[in-house]
Amino acid sequence: MKVVGFTFIRNAITYQYPIVEAIRSILPLCNSVIVGVGNSEDETLELIKSIDSEKIIIHETVWDDTFREGGQVLAQETDKSYNLIPDDTDWAFYIQGDEVLHDDYIENIRSAMEKYKDNPNVDGLLFKYRHFYGSYDYVGDSYNWYHREIRVLRKRNDIFSFKDAQGFRKKPNTKLKVKLIDAYIHHYGWVKAPDAMQRKQKSFHKLWHDDEWMEHNISKGDEFDYSQIDSLKLYAGNHPKVMTEYIKKHNWKFDYDISTNHLKMKDKLKKVIEKLTGIKLSGNRNYKLLK
Repeated sequence: MKVVGFTFIRNAITYQYPIVEAIRSILPLCNSVIVGVGNSEDETLELIKSIDSEKIIIHETVWDDTFREGGQVLAQETDKSYNLIPDDTDWAFYIQGDEVLHDDYIENIRSAMEKYKDNPNVDGLLFKYRHFYGSYDYVGDSYNWYHREIRVLRKRNDIFSFKDAQGFRKKPNTKLKVKLIDAYIHHYGWVKAPDAMQRKQKSFHKLWHDDEWMEHNISKGDEFDYSQIDSLKLYAGNHPKVMTEYIKKHNWKFDYDISTNHLKMKDKLKKVIEKLTGIKLSGNRNYKLLK
């Protein structure tokens, strides 16, 4: 079974992306990993080169900074890496620069890839998510977070990165048919020191909005206000082993009163239903779930 990982990154050091940990987390499952390294203002290229693995294949790219609509430049960069994957690949493993695969589930993933490798009806594998916010001790507990997404998929000429690179579709615009597996991705995009998060916000929203929107919607302060969140809960589990040193280096003190929340009434009702039935209620799905 041939598995090729793929990702993209730019200015990882400036905006504190755990890209090294992201790549290392999928290496045990991949024959190689293609990393699209964008034109950066920091030492991101050197950082990727420092990863001690012969599996890493670096592809230097130039981002189109004039393309400021809906985060589609992120999909463009995803497609650049995906299109470099050899056609004889059985599975392509996607990981973003602020995502880390939890090592507790590596054997589950390998087993699922073997099980569905020769089943043409399965376009990809669906992963569960934990979204950390503020620090590595809290996870998002509202319906604003996506709780599942495709991260293993076929290498096909008709598959492309959808919208802002969160998921994938088949041409012209068909959802992928996927199997849900017991595996978690940890999303750390909202865990940074307040000054680093504010720098990221100012840069990141330029991929979605014009200067006028930025002027009226992004704070001029030097630190991000983490209090503007609807609901969090304490995380009682462990983190991926590759994140151990990173967390020691980058974690900071963040206090949040989990007894209070700002959920909308309809979301509070959903939580009551979930607690009574055990059924997870979700919004729009960027995939077709196979039974």
